[in-house]
Amino acid sequence: MVAEVTADETEILTPDVCIVGAGSAGLVVAAGAAQLGLDVVLIERGAMGGDCLNAGCVPSKALLAAAAMAESRRRGAAFGIAPVEPQVDFARVMDHVQGVIAAIAPNDSVERFEGLGVRVLKAEARFVARDTLQAGGHRIRSRRIVLATGSRPALPPIPGLAEAPHLTNETIFANRMLPAHLVVIGGGPLGLEMAQAHRRLGARVTVLEAGTFLAKDDPELAAVVIARLRAEGVVLRDHVKIAKVESGVGSGAVVLEGGERIEGSHLLVATGRTPTTAGLDLDIAGIAHAARGITVDAGLRTTNRGVWAIGDCNGLHAFTHMAGHEASLFIRGALFRAPARLDPAIVPWATYTDPELAQVGLAEKAAREKYGDTIKVLRWPFADNDRARTGHATEGLVKAIVDRRGRVLGAGIAGAHAGELIQPWCLAISRRLKISALASFVPPYPTLGEASKRAAGSAFTATLFGPRTRALVRLLARLPVW
Repeated sequence: MVAEVTADETEILTPDVCIVGAGSAGLVVAAGAAQLGLDVVLIERGAMGGDCLNAGCVPSKALLAAAAMAESRRRGAAFGIAPVEPQVDFARVMDHVQGVIAAIAPNDSVERFEGLGVRVLKAEARFVARDTLQAGGHRIRSRRIVLATGSRPALPPIPGLAEAPHLTNETIFANRMLPAHLVVIGGGPLGLEMAQAHRRLGARVTVLEAGTFLAKDDPELAAVVIARLRAEGVVLRDHVKIAKVESGVGSGAVVLEGGERIEGSHLLVATGRTPTTAGLDLDIAGIAHAARGITVDAGLRTTNRGVWAIGDCNGLHAFTHMAGHEASLFIRGALFRAPARLDPAIVPWATYTDPELAQVGLAEKAAREKYGDTIKVLRWPFADNDRARTGHATEGLVKAIVDRRGRVLGAGIAGAHAGELIQPWCLAISRRLKISALASFVPPYPTLGEASKRAAGSAFTATLFGPRTRALVRLLARLPVW
């Protein structure tokens, strides 16, 4: 990498790869490119690790783990253990959350990446030419620029909301006071995860959703999660219209159309995310973009052929695992010049409530719209799984969709450890496997994974034990033993 200093003391860098954003996507590219021997510059204006480490996946799952520990104290009766109401020190719970972040942070630190040979610039970046970025006192010119700027919480246009005290995923994990009444606007994964966590830790919780809870998920599976949250005392109200938000002294109120007021001590807004592109001056670089994100082709290239956009900023799939996958596609396509195209069919997602909800591929409705009545829907309830019974975790089911040739089109699981159990189905989708592959493997007994095998095996039940097979077996039984 050539470094020059101009008369105005601007340092000019010419790396092989320049990355803007040190979240999941940007860090994978930086580490991969540096270990391949390329000169790499990584620009980050905020915290290393991005949203996932600091305000997303890591802290939310740490909070959910604490909440699960509290809930386990209440659920001992079924096992012959006297239930107790846990004494929750919410400030110490949040210490646990921050401790988990701190333990993982070294993996994403400036020091680690500088040790790999990456030049890390802590500054805000903007384009000054099609192949050139300005970042603080540095001007970076590169043939390969990767935008991995992530996303930020989206605030709905509700009168009074912007002015009222409210939390988002970026601020809720800094809150050290247990809410007396947490009001959540948004009934998607984040809203329901935080609702259940805070309820289990002792807060009253009300969730308001303008549409349907977990609207992107299979309704049959989502119903399992919704029922559990209601049973735990979370107030869930869907198809509500919010007229305004009012501020108060130490609290506030959400006012619904019709005048009903829902007062709370804390307000969490969990209504989705919007790509972070402001300040990049994308037009200068000839990069097309819209409110939904930066425009990319199947290879994640923007309208400027020297610039790629990966992760949340392209608006395609706002998941950490997809950010990492898109980063690997950049490395394969841009650095190795190998075929690399994003396949939307392989995208999995999970909601980490208890029970969990995980899906991959087509859900039943989408499969019927595409393939009609030729599809087959397979189910296996957790109530018929021996391992689930041992832990009284019998809520939910495995549900799979196959085409008329037996190819797996999609699968969903609502139940204990669904995020782990969905993984064989992810492999089946990505490798275009037939249902017979999942029906024929041998899982250890007793495991929850047997439910997937049973669901897959049910595809053959009617044929295997039908009249024609029974007649054939009777005929074969009359033959001499060989």
